[in-house]
Amino acid sequence: MCNKFGFNAPLHRLIELFAALDIDFEAGGLPNFPGLEEIKPTDLAPVVRQAGEGRAALSQMRWGFPPGRPKAGPVINYRAEGRTFASGRCLVPATHFFEFTGVKYPKTQWRFTAPEADVFAMAGLWRDAGEAGERFTLLTIDAGPDVAPYHDRQIVPLTPDQWKAWLDPAADAQTLLKAAPAGSLTAVRVVKGAPPTTARLF
Repeated sequence: MCNKFGFNAPLHRLIELFAALDIDFEAGGLPNFPGLEEIKPTDLAPVVRQAGEGRAALSQMRWGFPPGRPKAGPVINYRAEGRTFASGRCLVPATHFFEFTGVKYPKTQWRFTAPEADVFAMAGLWRDAGEAGERFTLLTIDAGPDVAPYHDRQIVPLTPDQWKAWLDPAADAQTLLKAAPAGSLTAVRVVKGAPPTTARLF
């Protein structure tokens, strides 16, 4: 389960990527998002959703749907298998995400990036939660070859060439909600107070 990610690319990089897709990208007057190394549940994060034919809009939403029962935590991950997602699709821009291994605190933290893309987007859902405002959650699938040694589930990182299809509610969701081939993600161990090491779990 992903409970932390980051986005430390400048806003103009998103604008460039959507322009290359021939999508009219509306930033809504939002500022750049420098230094978002760690975004955690209930934090605000940049989210992109469809805003009409050939248009996409950027906004800030809090991570996690309101809990469905008393004393439960926010719904930050949502299983994707067997669902069509005919509405509410969104892209959650990211430069990296984290997974943890071990059973005792502090657990070992791993920072995942996509070596072939400085920016990717995680497949997500958004909804208007009334008084709680607009919220998003991240879709998850069975872990692919790059994440399986660290966790049995993973988020769905979409490369820019997949963004337009994911934002189209008529596009087949399950063709996009798949793990990437081996080597698409790189894991680096995070050591507090020290530079990252490229040591792997296995």
